[in-house]
Amino acid sequence: MKGMGNMNNMMKQMQKMQKKMVKAQEELYEMVFEATAGGGMVKVIANGKKEITDVQISEEVVDPDDVEMLQDLILTATNDVIKQVDDKTNDTMGEFTKGMNMPGMF
Repeated sequence: MKGMGNMNNMMKQMQKMQKKMVKAQEELYEMVFEATAGGGMVKVIANGKKEITDVQISEEVVDPDDVEMLQDLILTATNDVIKQVDDKTNDTMGEFTKGMNMPGMF
């Protein structure tokens, strides 16, 4: 019966860790991330769920003769903001999987 005590202890620790993970994930979802391109001419804002919540474009960068440049700036800022969310997610959630060697986890 000695092993049951260890098992119960381990289950309690896992439950604590799960609660901390849920709290960390909720906090991450509420964070706001911002990226710019073209010296701030294009700004993309996202939340921790990788949802784009705002795109701001300065009038000076809108040139009907060079739509490709504007598209590139939007893509650059969008990819950057998503990378920021990914990096923060990996940093935050990686704390819970350190040393566990669990493929596919964060």
